[in-house]
Amino acid sequence: MPVLRDRLPPRRRRRRQGALTETLVVSPSWIGDAVLTHPLLARLKARDPAGAIDVLAPAWASAVYGRMPEVRRVIAFPFGHGELQLGERRRFARGLPRYERAIVLPGSLKSALVPWFAGIPVRTGWRGEMRYGLLNDLRRLDVAKLPLIVERYAALAQPAGEALERPLPEPRLAVDLARRDAAVVKFGLAGDAPVLALAPGAEYGPAKRWPARHFAEIARRHAAAGYRTWLFGSAKDRPITAEVARLAGVPVEDLAGRTSLDEAIDLLSLAARVVTNDSGLMHVAAALDRPLAAVFGSSSPDYTPPLSPRARVVSLRLACSPCFERECPLGHTDCLEKLEPAQVQAALD
Repeated sequence: MPVLRDRLPPRRRRRRQGALTETLVVSPSWIGDAVLTHPLLARLKARDPAGAIDVLAPAWASAVYGRMPEVRRVIAFPFGHGELQLGERRRFARGLPRYERAIVLPGSLKSALVPWFAGIPVRTGWRGEMRYGLLNDLRRLDVAKLPLIVERYAALAQPAGEALERPLPEPRLAVDLARRDAAVVKFGLAGDAPVLALAPGAEYGPAKRWPARHFAEIARRHAAAGYRTWLFGSAKDRPITAEVARLAGVPVEDLAGRTSLDEAIDLLSLAARVVTNDSGLMHVAAALDRPLAAVFGSSSPDYTPPLSPRARVVSLRLACSPCFERECPLGHTDCLEKLEPAQVQAALD
């Protein structure tokens, strides 16, 4: 069984004597959504302190869930997006440990198959893609009562019909200081100046991306104030970060595609200020409690806001947004093009 992290010895524990409840949480597939599962995990642990929580997730997610002390073990999910592979899922499920319950966070039919094949007695989730029978604790979502995705996740820690207990704990990610120091040395980032972190990418599409020239202006403003600028992102974001670096005209450190997600999280924890689009790194920065300006265009802060008192949402809230499209259907992307750097600077200040 492909286990990435395991905080307990690999022996069958007290569950057989009834002292330990074991829960399997099926994770969403986006970095930001994985961060937003932390209040659910905290609630599960608070309700059953002696229980154990394992997370079934894509391999990259160990960088996120390995920083949540409520998680005992992260089990790598070996199936790609869109792949049904019924036989392979059945064989994978039969190799899992025994669990008393599963909580399935994605809304797809495929995400409910492994808990069903594994014979987990209680299988909880929201109504989704034809999952009758696969889930036997199937909940009907009231979007008016639970507008935020973090609330929808956390509500699954409670019995059906019970009102969500508020306030929710905020998502938080732990930082390993020794690993962080090692990353600083590895990338030659040592220095005494405060750090401005910019994450100009957004995997969902260009309608979520504030223009590179605006990020570059923020870098120039902060260079004049004595800040160093670090650019973060995946390998797919390298064209965007390279454009920001070119337009900025001041020294920047472009880390896009050079760091692992683990290293990016550790290095982001050093930032004195962060500017991101609505992206996974936005939620990471919020969970690290960094001072954050989060730029929203085609998406809505009423659904997935950064959850930190040190985060500020910057949005024009035009009549045409949020449209939730990958590319602007009107062809102008005014929601981002017309959002000026001075507005983001004001949020940071």
